[in-house]
Amino acid sequence: MHGNRHALEAVLAEIGAESVDAVWCLGDTVGYGPQPNECCRLVREHADLCLVGNHDLVALGALAVSDFNEEAAEAAIWTSETLTDESRAFLRSLEPRATVDGAELFHASARDPIWEYVLSEDVARATFELTRAPLVLVGHSHVALALTFHRQEVSGGVARGGTNIELAGRWLVNPGSVGQPRDGDPRAAWLLADLDRASAAFRRVPYPIERTQSEMVDAGLPPLLAARLAVGE
Repeated sequence: MHGNRHALEAVLAEIGAESVDAVWCLGDTVGYGPQPNECCRLVREHADLCLVGNHDLVALGALAVSDFNEEAAEAAIWTSETLTDESRAFLRSLEPRATVDGAELFHASARDPIWEYVLSEDVARATFELTRAPLVLVGHSHVALALTFHRQEVSGGVARGGTNIELAGRWLVNPGSVGQPRDGDPRAAWLLADLDRASAAFRRVPYPIERTQSEMVDAGLPPLLAARLAVGE
């Protein structure tokens, strides 16, 4: 979500139309975006399971802001100063990994649930080898991915909006980012997974990007972070 309330509300509206059994969030509720407290509230109200991400932990002071680049660090400091006590308590209650309903969930990877990006076959293989569930869900990279593991070989790649997969065998899936996609598609990303039917659908949802951008400018957040929303990178 990364503090992008408008993107989150658009995704939640689509989720509501699907009558899902559960909502899972892979972390980074805050960071970059202009409405961290509103996003914490919405995730707290709607998510049955939520992980903590590196941006959440930096905003809480649990990780050093020096690990970020200049723009991310500036946004993290602003977010830390903006968070309410209620939002802090919510984020502090979360873990970076979980196991539920035949799936293993990580903010980043199985090897490093907080920081490691799953963007190469070697890193994906390591996560496959450290897990046992047929479905492994990761976030962190902001890139929607669908990777499968068979006979020690990793195959697959970027999953564009509208991609549907059959969850036969073992899969590692990144739903993409709700609030700040980085795969060239600026629309909010989410994944609809049906574990009973062994299928998953990658969804993209338009939202009023310019409203989030305007709110970021008004808040004094780095202009680069606002500009990148329009291009999905």
